[in-house]
Amino acid sequence: MEENYMATSRNGHDLKDMYNPETNTLDIRSNGLYPSNVLSNLCSNGFCFDGMICGSMEGFLQSLKRKELDKQRQICSMKGGNARKTSVTSWQTDQIVWWKGQAIDRQSEEYQQLIHRAYQAMFEQNERFRTALMQTRGMLLTHNNGESNTYKTTLTPTEFCGILTELRDNYDMPQEFWNELNMSRTRFFN
Repeated sequence: MEENYMATSRNGHDLKDMYNPETNTLDIRSNGLYPSNVLSNLCSNGFCFDGMICGSMEGFLQSLKRKELDKQRQICSMKGGNARKTSVTSWQTDQIVWWKGQAIDRQSEEYQQLIHRAYQAMFEQNERFRTALMQTRGMLLTHNNGESNTYKTTLTPTEFCGILTELRDNYDMPQEFWNELNMSRTRFFN
């Protein structure tokens, strides 16, 4: 059964209004009112990425912490809350995460491109996520919880909100813009 993301309560708990009209900011939280809750990585915004079924962005992010392809596939397909429960910290020692059998340095541009591509796939494939994100036009997106140290998390609040803002603000840009942006990134980091 699909959850009603426009609801004002869930499991007997009131959802919180995460929009601040004074600062025109929206804090992205799973316990927030729409659209805040739908933009959360814990929301079950399913998509397919590089041939892998992702039950949520949280599933994808947690799967990166596992080298074993079968385990990665299993976690990737999970909805947010269940995926979060599989979190491990062993990757932090060497800063290596994994995607489909390939080791990737968490601190690398290759990693940033992987994360951007995953969000782009979810944005393109998941109408609920895309609609919620586009409803935040003109707002500053924040995520006031989460780890800010890139050596301790697979996605900081700054990275997260930056990706969402880029997707939203560039949605109507012509294909030439996207081609030039990708070429610029490649030139800059190579």
